[in-house]
Amino acid sequence: MKKTAAKVERILSAHDVKLTLGAEPTCVPENPKGAEWSITATGPTKLRFAEALAEAFIRQSLPGAIAVFAPGKTYPGETNPRWAIHLVGRRDGRPMLPRAKAAPKKPKVSPRSFLGKLAGILGVGQKNILSLPDPAAPGAPAFVLPLDGDGDSWTSPKWIFPVGAKLVPTEGPAGLRLPLHLLETGGPRRALTVQQTPRRLEIFLPPLLQKPWTALLEAIAAALPAGAACGFTGHVPADEAGEWRQLTLAADPGVIEINLPPCADWEEYDYHLRSLGAAQKSAGLRPWKQPAGARAEGTGGGHHILFGGPALWENPFFTRPEWLVSILRYWQHHPSLSYLFTGCYVGPTSQAPRPDESGKSLWDLEMAYSWLQGLPSGTDHRAAIAGTLIHLHSDAGGNTHRSETSFDKFWNPSLPGGARGLVEFRALESLPRADWASALALLWRALAAMLLDSPFRKPLRDFGESLHDGFFLPSALWWDLEAILADLARAGIPADEKKLRAIFDWRFPVLLRTRDGLTVRPALESWPLLCETPLEGGNTTRFVDTSVDRLEFLAGTEFARSHRIRINGRALPFRAWKRGLCLSGLRYRRSALHPSLHPGIGVQLPLVLEIEGRGTTRRFELAQHSSVFKPLPAKTPSPAAGPPCRAANPAHRSFDLRIP
Repeated sequence: MKKTAAKVERILSAHDVKLTLGAEPTCVPENPKGAEWSITATGPTKLRFAEALAEAFIRQSLPGAIAVFAPGKTYPGETNPRWAIHLVGRRDGRPMLPRAKAAPKKPKVSPRSFLGKLAGILGVGQKNILSLPDPAAPGAPAFVLPLDGDGDSWTSPKWIFPVGAKLVPTEGPAGLRLPLHLLETGGPRRALTVQQTPRRLEIFLPPLLQKPWTALLEAIAAALPAGAACGFTGHVPADEAGEWRQLTLAADPGVIEINLPPCADWEEYDYHLRSLGAAQKSAGLRPWKQPAGARAEGTGGGHHILFGGPALWENPFFTRPEWLVSILRYWQHHPSLSYLFTGCYVGPTSQAPRPDESGKSLWDLEMAYSWLQGLPSGTDHRAAIAGTLIHLHSDAGGNTHRSETSFDKFWNPSLPGGARGLVEFRALESLPRADWASALALLWRALAAMLLDSPFRKPLRDFGESLHDGFFLPSALWWDLEAILADLARAGIPADEKKLRAIFDWRFPVLLRTRDGLTVRPALESWPLLCETPLEGGNTTRFVDTSVDRLEFLAGTEFARSHRIRINGRALPFRAWKRGLCLSGLRYRRSALHPSLHPGIGVQLPLVLEIEGRGTTRRFELAQHSSVFKPLPAKTPSPAAGPPCRAANPAHRSFDLRIP
């Protein structure tokens, strides 16, 4: 992989391109329990796991860094903002918080005395320090030092609160619950706060630019006694000087999300993933889960890959629209890049729909891509690129984040964080091994380099119904990936096919393999979004109907000629494919959720598979909570015979057991 990575970097360098590589991997506990590990963003244990992960990562891979707890994003329908933990360390290895050698015992530190000493170091005196009661922690007031500065000089304005003022009684750090609405208007509003908690001193860092923020940390280090336990909350500035390595742990529905720093090359990315994997193991977390009675799968939160530049003025896509469109065209031609490495939920209503399955006209996409490809290189086209693609790369409801290739962080100044020059590939699920995830990132980066060297200009491909029929079968996706790997080989960029095949086998494990050549694997399914359903309290929601599953049946032509197979008494025909193989799919009702489409059709599990040929009949069963077809005793009676399995369209490769 290192030789391939080196070849990729040579190609990028030859074109004077600095392409950063980022990711948003996710993880869950080894035994996830509760809504916080399935549908909700926060819960009783998630923050504790995130703190353990932060501590392990700093100890093992980012020595000298600090962790800063901060409010995260606020989403519609959620009362409070989600939380985030920023891990900040220097690239040169120097500690963010220079500390003297720890004493044998952790000293007890008074918040008031610490803040007084800090005020003296900063040269602002102690006269403006005040305390405010905390309704959430009686007996542990917050001590407040109004503070502002540029790193060289500091000021501390006098704040006067009315008698009886106290912290706002809501969730969050003390520094975000100051009753600022009670102050006179027009004055500075920045302050450093200190509060004693059962574990340590909690220090809230006010919003400052990088230079004064770093200087404040140095002053805090000087004011703290050796070995004193402290934690940080508050704000972390942007790394304007490029001096830090920064990761962020964030609360997300069902998972902890990790935002990796933009990496200059694949080797740096690989280092972060391996370090993260080790830290997750230490913290009792992992990037996969296995529900009871089901096969192993990703976390459900994804492992998105992001392309960008080291700075906006160095963004490689702003001045190379043809390269960007080459990437989009090539991805559209290859469904394996959309479906092979993502989760079990694909299609128009998934978290990462393709542009051509989101209700967008193929002609509109073609016109947009053609126009962008005609723009001259060397000129900054960020606004034109964003304005053209943002409305085409979205889901059917116009959500720009939910797209296989999302541009909501590219150049969208109306959104917080939406103007960072990032192209986000979202059709990627978390994997159980760091080297597998690294192999995928290298594949993505290698394809980008190949398309920079050799632009891809073929018209968009109209897959028709085959996109949600044949390409939902794993063997068809692998065949498509082989074509991609052949393109890379011709470009002199070999991919790690062995690792990619291992990912394929993990994603689509064998449910049954017979000695005479039949292989059955799980396949993909596009689950429909249902209409609004009333909930208690006058709210409504829209459920996804996950009641249907699909299987793939792969066999050689000789097996197909000499054998017949039946599912629940109904013959399943073989469809001729390629390379002397036959390939068919089978859709069936696995559950009867409410609400769901076709509530009158019952659950069709267990599936009884009969293989008849050469004078014998073998029977296997896939039960409701089984992950493989298990052999049945020879004398087991056959299910009642029924009509052959039918397809919704005679040209379809997948048959549907629900159709009588």
